[in-house]
Formats: sequence, C-alpha cells, structure tokens
Amino acid sequence: MKTVQLPDGSPMPALGLGTWHMGESPRAAAAEEAALRHGLDLGIRLIDTAEMYGEGGAERIVGRAIEGRRDQVFLISKVYPHNASRRGVMAACERSLQRLGTDRIDLYLLHWRGSVPLAETIEAFERLQQDGRILHWGVSNFDQDDMTELLSEKAGAHCSANQVYYSVSQRGVEYELCELLAARSMPLIAYCPIDGGALATDPLLTQIGRLHGASAAQVAIAWLMMRPGVVPIPKAVRLEHVEAICKVADLRLTQDDLVQIDRRFAPPSGPEPLMIV
Repeated sequence: MKTVQLPDGSPMPALGLGTWHMGESPRAAAAEEAALRHGLDLGIRLIDTAEMYGEGGAERIVGRAIEGRRDQVFLISKVYPHNASRRGVMAACERSLQRLGTDRIDLYLLHWRGSVPLAETIEAFERLQQDGRILHWGVSNFDQDDMTELLSEKAGAHCSANQVYYSVSQRGVEYELCELLAARSMPLIAYCPIDGGALATDPLLTQIGRLHGASAAQVAIAWLMMRPGVVPIPKAVRLEHVEAICKVADLRLTQDDLVQIDRRFAPPSGPEPLMIV
C-alpha cells in the first residue's frame, strides 16, 4: 500500500477507512467490525476514529476489529474540543486507549477549534507524546488562519497532519491550505471523499469510471490519492464496498480524466469557507 510521509519522516498509509457513525447501533456492530477486519485482510493499514463517534462506540468497534493485529494498523483518533485542556486531553486520551485496547495512538488530533487556548492543548499533546501514549499529534477542521495561528505557537510546528473535508466537489482547501501544509510536509487527511455517498452517482465520474472498469466512488477516491500528501479515509460497512476501496490504490486516472474533472468541479479562484460536517 502506498504511503505518505509525516513531517518527521515517518510513513503513514495513503488510504484508510473512516468510522464516522459507527458504534451508534448495537445491531450494526458485528457488520462494522467485520468491515474493518476485512479491510485489514485486504491490505488497508489506516483506521480513523474519534471519541465523538458514537460517544466512544466507534473506538470500541475499532478496538475489537484490531484485536491481535494492533501492530498492523496506523491508528488515528481525536479529542473533543471541550476535552482539550491540559488535564482534559490526558484523561480523554486514556479513555480512548482503553476503548481501543491499545497502549498508544499513532496520530491524535484535536477534532476542531474550541474555547481552550491552542497552547494548552499543544502542551498536553507534547506530554502525551513524551510519555509514549501518542506517537504524533495533529488537528482537524483547521483552515488557513487556524493553521497559521497554530504554527506560531511554541511547539506548534510539531503538528503532523490536518484532517479536513476534501473531495472533487469541495476543493476550497486548494486555494491556500494545501500549499501551507505541503510546505511543512504535512499530510492532508481527506474526510467525506465521496460527499457522504453523493458522488457515487455523479454522471461524469460514472462515465470516467466505465473507461477504467471502476465506479464513480472509486474515481473520486483515486482523484484524491493522486494529489501529493493527501490521504482519503472513506467509510464502508458493506464488504463489497470495502473491497472496492482497496482496489482504488491500483486505479490511475489519465490527464484527460483530470481535465474533465476540473471542468465539472472547478478549483477555487479565491478563499472559500472550510466545509465542516
């Protein structure tokens, strides 16, 4: 599986599985666990979750799915903004570790900006990293101004990644944010890469997919994977959808494909508000 590099040179898988809305229904738990295990069987090595998802339920799902296979997985989780104080981060991380059944999180993110000063959250992240409870830390839903403020803080330059909404139809991050992250060798983790399923029926992506023996959703994910430093994290529960995601790594779009996509979904010509869901 292709990898991207974090700022310290450590590798991170360039494709992962998301878990938003997992862990919310006991009836769906078995299928959700099976989907994640199937992804691991097929070579997926990154799983993204958060304490917010199912109020810890998704982390429990992930913990059961990776049991006995922890060393195969690059694990991402996130802390609520209201838990982002010095003490709050430490306690939230310990709860996440217990639910995940692991002794460390590979990348721990601040889920979005809250009222706690960034300096306080960074201090807690740095302490967790020193203690080996997390290996890297980063942020989520940070726009250009947020990132600029973060990087001005003491130890702010230790941020390893930013996770934001990014898809062929939501390209506002390309105006300034992508350039800022690239200059820091900081990956952009793209959530909602198929717009919550909406792009799966897009006529142009469907047409392009037919030329490659692929689906519109696979084209949308492949488009992101072709962008340097971008790591899409689509969610799938059905096993056939997991299999389709795994095959994206072998899909290569042509220059003509990319030109058509730019015509259908134009890149930004100026600043746009960050899409957050």
